[in-house]
Amino acid sequence: MKFSLNVKSFFLLLVIISVTSFVLPLNNAHAERVYIDLTATDVRKVVVAIPYFTQKSIPGPASAKGQEMAALLSSALDFHGFVDIINPEKFGGQKESDWKALGADYVLMGQYDTSSSGMLVEGRILDVSEDKMLAGRRYRGSIKQQDDMVLRLCDAIVKEFTGELGISRSRIAFVSDGSGSKEVYVSDALGRHPRQITKHRRLVVSPRFSADGRYLSYSSYHSGNQNLYVTDLTQSKVTRALSRHKGMNMAPAWSPDGKKIVITLSKDGSPDLYLMTPKGKILERLTSKTGINVSPSWSPDGKRIAFVSDRSGRPQVYMMDVKSQRTQRLTFQGKENAEPSWSAKGDLIAYSSLVDGRYHIFIMDPENLSSAKQVTSGWGDFESPSWSPDGKQIILSRRRNGRQDICSIHKNGKGIRVLFRNVKGNKSYPQWSSRLK
Repeated sequence: MKFSLNVKSFFLLLVIISVTSFVLPLNNAHAERVYIDLTATDVRKVVVAIPYFTQKSIPGPASAKGQEMAALLSSALDFHGFVDIINPEKFGGQKESDWKALGADYVLMGQYDTSSSGMLVEGRILDVSEDKMLAGRRYRGSIKQQDDMVLRLCDAIVKEFTGELGISRSRIAFVSDGSGSKEVYVSDALGRHPRQITKHRRLVVSPRFSADGRYLSYSSYHSGNQNLYVTDLTQSKVTRALSRHKGMNMAPAWSPDGKKIVITLSKDGSPDLYLMTPKGKILERLTSKTGINVSPSWSPDGKRIAFVSDRSGRPQVYMMDVKSQRTQRLTFQGKENAEPSWSAKGDLIAYSSLVDGRYHIFIMDPENLSSAKQVTSGWGDFESPSWSPDGKQIILSRRRNGRQDICSIHKNGKGIRVLFRNVKGNKSYPQWSSRLK
């Protein structure tokens, strides 16, 4: 994981969020970049101060809105894991302070303004070591888009440090039993505004996003059979049945182009993988007479799937070339290996493995079968891994003391934390979406 500490190419961009954008000239666009490897043990985080946002047209102390915007930007940046945020109480949230004495590397100066036509949000960067204000980004949208503009600003800042857009504007789906039954919820990555998607009052499992994050599929037992349903997340009223064959209709994986789904069906006997259209038409049977085959996950190039099969006697992770259906076993260590999740980068597969009576998360390069590496540690069972859109974090389900929580962890095994504390009940089956458009 490499990050750039030279943000002098951070440019000014005016975005009309709903329609158009244009780019103003770059400042120091060809400045030399210096990279550090944050997976190394001797590298410190970037220290950042974020004063309260001020209103351009009304000079004076920051309002409650300005404090809220700064807090959201701080939370979103902190979620990415490579910065330390200085508590604003140490400098009163003001834009003038002795930043070197506070230990800041950079200061993110935010401001906003409102008018009859909408809202403007702007962020600029102060390089403390050079005492120089750098260029920034500016967004225009409706007042209702305030938080979205702040998150866009965060993701743009992350790109300047990491070389890749941030993941603040992504979603996480999960199952919670807080209502008395297991239902599907969707929240933004920061845990704000969790939304209950299903109200079946029966067991619901395995939510899966489409590649663009617009659709969410899941299996539900509310009709007495494990049927597969899909809902369009742009609305909250209509859910349609995708597959209602007798027996299992389980845990689909959406192809990267959104045109195909791989699903487990048991309609012909043993649970096997089938290729299906998003409207439920079966295109092809991918496995046959090879035991139980479940948990498919597409490679980002759409050419392969990872899945779980017990054809060797115990559950193990396999990889299939979708076109030729040639299959290769990937995991050989551990009594059981299951729940593969292919990174959006295409270079790694995460999965759960039974180690000394406990489940832990491992990652491996599918091109190097000896590369398997344990990510989680400590007491408890860690299951159901799912990658962040930037391939740098993994969400998972952790079970300990009879309680189940959703946690995130960096792929180097550092920084585990519990998410969605504001949602009641035990939580399981996490799934990370792509970035929102």
